[in-house]
Amino acid sequence: MITLRAIGRNSKGAKLRTIFRLAISQRQLSSSSTTNTNTTNDDSSKDENRNITKCVSDAEIKKSVFISQSYDIFTNLALEDWLYRHFDFSHHHVLLLWANEPCVVIGRHQNPFLETNVSKIMDNGIILARRSSGGGAVFHDRGNLNCTFFTPRERYNRKYNLNILTRALFREWAIKADINQRDDIVINEKKISGTAAKLGHPNAYHHCTLLVNANKNHLGDSLVREEAIYIGKATASKKSPIKNLCDVNSTVNIAQLLSAIGYEFLRTSATELEDGGNIQTMKQRGFQLINPTEKWFPGIDVLRHELSSWEWIVGKTPTFSVEKELALKTDGDKQLIMKLSVSVENGLMADINIVMPNGDRLPVISQFQNKSFNEKNLNNIVGALKLASTDNVKQAINGL
Repeated sequence: MITLRAIGRNSKGAKLRTIFRLAISQRQLSSSSTTNTNTTNDDSSKDENRNITKCVSDAEIKKSVFISQSYDIFTNLALEDWLYRHFDFSHHHVLLLWANEPCVVIGRHQNPFLETNVSKIMDNGIILARRSSGGGAVFHDRGNLNCTFFTPRERYNRKYNLNILTRALFREWAIKADINQRDDIVINEKKISGTAAKLGHPNAYHHCTLLVNANKNHLGDSLVREEAIYIGKATASKKSPIKNLCDVNSTVNIAQLLSAIGYEFLRTSATELEDGGNIQTMKQRGFQLINPTEKWFPGIDVLRHELSSWEWIVGKTPTFSVEKELALKTDGDKQLIMKLSVSVENGLMADINIVMPNGDRLPVISQFQNKSFNEKNLNNIVGALKLASTDNVKQAINGL
């Protein structure tokens, strides 16, 4: 029987801490041994590591299911990043299970303002976060279970991971779910899970979500952006109809799902979808409760600080411009329709212009220049310009 082991509460927790310390030491040793080598030697070292990884048999690979005790998105993202950077997965594959308080999480290369109304969600107490992996924007709350599969890069297998999830659903509740061409898990063409990954050397991870009983009203409202035209090269999310697992089977719940997925992972061979049952399960390291603190994961506080900073969440936004229709008063009751154009670099408003009907661009001198871009600031500029009459538009532009 597999038991839950809490880090720091007993000697078994201390054993896991030793595993983490050993992983750090091995990684630091590997790094220091190549510090003074050239690129050719680095490439040779990578090839050697790949060969060693490939030579490890499934029987030599142990598995663990880590369960984060934090519901803070930045702490969980930092834990994910810490494991990716420091842990040795060559003989030990890990599935991390975690959940968060309400938040919107965007991909590494996304524009948050293209995915959500940042000002609105923050006013509603919903956190915005940017993760290190690619992919699209997702809404998290306590009704959404997140799964991160860690392996060496050479054993990265997205289909294997997704099949672990679908097999767990079928084994526990007889729910039949499919994996589509985009590697989403769907039921009757409605999405219950999205997916993203980070591939590096020597490690890689694949993470995905499972909608259990997420607040669909909050989800829908949180992924609606400000009405405007956004121009840029950021990765855009692809909208899909969604479904909660509890709408398929009302008995599905987070605690039972966590257990079902964990056991499915442990009972399955390390690289092949072969069910080893209880015999395979008993060979593994089981479930372990993880308290992601600086004491057990040295440097995690620094990672959390970086991931929660404005510079990372907003400042890393790819350069873009936004255009919003602007109606200025003319003589009588007529209106002159123009456009407000704002270019944004590193999250800051750089150039602010009014685009006239003939295409001429009139620069706006504003206190908002070099300030953080957000929907409130954009609408404040629009509101101020709407107060100007046509005769005074140039004066308003230069004195805003």
